[in-house]
Amino acid sequence: MANPRRRVDRTERPRGAGRAPTLAAATYHRLREQIVTLQLPPGALLGELDLCRRLGVSRTPVRAALQRLQQDGLVVAAEAASPARAIVSPLTAEDMRELFLMVGALDGVAARLTAELDVALRDPVVREMADVNARLRQLAAGTGTSGVRLAQRLDRQFHRCYETAGAGPRLLAKLDTLQARRERYVRVYTEALVHAHHIRESLSEHDAIITALRDGDADAAERRAAFNHRNALQRYDRIVAAGGERRGWS
Repeated sequence: MANPRRRVDRTERPRGAGRAPTLAAATYHRLREQIVTLQLPPGALLGELDLCRRLGVSRTPVRAALQRLQQDGLVVAAEAASPARAIVSPLTAEDMRELFLMVGALDGVAARLTAELDVALRDPVVREMADVNARLRQLAAGTGTSGVRLAQRLDRQFHRCYETAGAGPRLLAKLDTLQARRERYVRVYTEALVHAHHIRESLSEHDAIITALRDGDADAAERRAAFNHRNALQRYDRIVAAGGERRGWS
């Protein structure tokens, strides 16, 4: 039976909205954004003193931010002999495989929860997803860098439609952390996917998710969402095998 409960649009108010961020939290978010967008690339050294100078903060918020980033998997501890406390986590095939499978499993749960909503709540979500997928189709033949970046944003928007519609705060928080790690792989390797025309393979998988949500078929929605991420992993695996891992930046 469909779940008639009304879901709040969590895209309008991020977690912690209404509270002023602490200096440690603000430092964490600045560094996280720089890591996810590759301004701080894989293998980059993160020395406390250098970060203090660059960010204009003391060592206490920097240290707290680095600890939190390490918990997120975006930073790893440096060797004891290194003058830096940490380095930006490398991009490896092993990490990518685990990450994509974890995101796929949780994304599938979000799709299931959305499929269980009342049809009046599902229909606007389905329409938005169909519109996003249509825009992705228009970009599928493009190879320019601007088109690649837009395709990345649209793909994330597609999944976010049903994640925010169905998932609760705990599931969204876990997805947010894992998606930040996943986005680095997407940013590095998606351009190669577009040039190889592999991105088109994902569009029919998106269509299957849309159909399952439109029908209110929770089992199919969960299965199709996870399937999309498993197939994305295979596509990225081929690109990484050809282009190599990014343990550092060159």
